[in-house]
Order: sequence, then C-alpha cells, then structure tokens
Amino acid sequence: MLAPLLAPNLQSLSGIRHGFFTRQGGVSEGIYASLNCGAGSNDDRERVLENRRRIADHLGGSGGNVVTLYQEHGATARTVTDLPLTTAELPHADAVVSATPGLAIGILTADCAPVLFADAEARVVAAAHAGWRGALGGIVESAVREMERLGARREHIAAAVGPCISQRAYEVGPEFEAQFLTAAPGAASFFVRSDANARPHFDLQGFVMHRLAEARIANVARLDVCTCENESLFYSYRRKTHLLEPDYGRQISAIVVA
Repeated sequence: MLAPLLAPNLQSLSGIRHGFFTRQGGVSEGIYASLNCGAGSNDDRERVLENRRRIADHLGGSGGNVVTLYQEHGATARTVTDLPLTTAELPHADAVVSATPGLAIGILTADCAPVLFADAEARVVAAAHAGWRGALGGIVESAVREMERLGARREHIAAAVGPCISQRAYEVGPEFEAQFLTAAPGAASFFVRSDANARPHFDLQGFVMHRLAEARIANVARLDVCTCENESLFYSYRRKTHLLEPDYGRQISAIVVA
C-alpha cells in the first residue's frame, strides 16, 4: 500500500494532488525493494513500470505513468503536455512543469532535494530535482519562471521541499565548501563543523529553502526527514556508497492537476 508523505501547504490546495513517495509499496526486490521508480537503475524494467503505474493511479493521473526527466544536475526547466513514448524522448532537464489536467509529473531522488510547486489558481504545477549543483545554479528560479510562462504568479505559488540528505549525514570536503562559497559567498551559514579541525557538513535542504525565499515564494513547507539515515523508507546514494552496494533505487516525488 502506498503511503506518500504529504506537505500540508500543498495538501490544502483544491484540485492538486501530490506525494513525496517512499520506497515502500512496490514490487521491486533485493536492494531495490520495493517502490523503485528509477529507470536508470539496473532493476527489472517491468517492475519499475509497475511501480510507476501504482503511483500514477494513486494520484489519479492518466496514462498509467508519471512524466519524469533525464536529470543532469543542472538548472533547466521544461514544460510537458503529454507522456513521452520512449525513454529516449525524456526531456533533458531538472525541473518539469505542466498545466495539463491528469498528467502526473515528478522527479527522482536518492539524497538530492525534491521540490514540488503548485499554483492552484492558475492550475500549474512543477517538480524540481535540487542537488547542490542545481540548487546553486538556479533550478528553483528556473522552475518558477517556467510556471509563470504558463500563467502562474509567484504570490500564488506554494512549494514544498521533500526528504533529502540531512546536514548531519552530508559531510563534504573543504574543497566543496570553497567552491560553493566562491559561487555563493553568502552561503557560509549552511556549512557547520563540530570543531575547527573537522570536515564541514552542508545543509542542502536549508539552502534550497533559502533559494525559494530569494525567489519570493512565501508559501513554503519542508519535510525534514533524512534519506540517508532512514533505510527502511528511502533510497540513498550516499548510504549505497558507504555500504559498497552495486546499485541503488530512486524514490519519486510527484504532483498532478486533477
């Protein structure tokens, strides 16, 4: 049974359905158990398709699937109007936007931050994949601009940042911190150390929330749950790396205009 996490500010919107889906409720097995939605994994393709069908049905979407992207850790947003026929037709982008009723759209994550957006008045929705590169490069702003192109207004947009790797689990190197602060000098508060000699830890979710505020999105929520620390609920690239596992699944965060 699917039991996605819900953001209260999106849940209250009329005509919008969404979910930050966990790894529970699907048909995949082994390291992919059980709701793996990542076509880029080495999981059985038919199981991935069945998992995605279950999510589309849960959201009341049409076509038995969810439109996702060929994600590139960039800052490009694309509008979609229907389901791609093949994997080769997936848009190369990190945010997907739609105003098509019944068309479920989503993004895949395994530690990066998923962001769902909705303007219930304009009936425009979006889903963004915000890793540190995308967040720094402007994926939030790109998604908002693409929504505006379809008639949304910033003052009407609600956004929610879903489960991702927590600052506790996100240890980075000093070279990462230096590169980041060169591009965003005001972001020093998103790095912490336990002492002067320790490696920094980065607050990805906090930084994405900061970028939403900079984009003048006032109605914002966050689901403060760590993907790396909650193995029973989420896939995690970092945890997979620590455990030396050969591959990993991806959870999906999806939204639809009813």
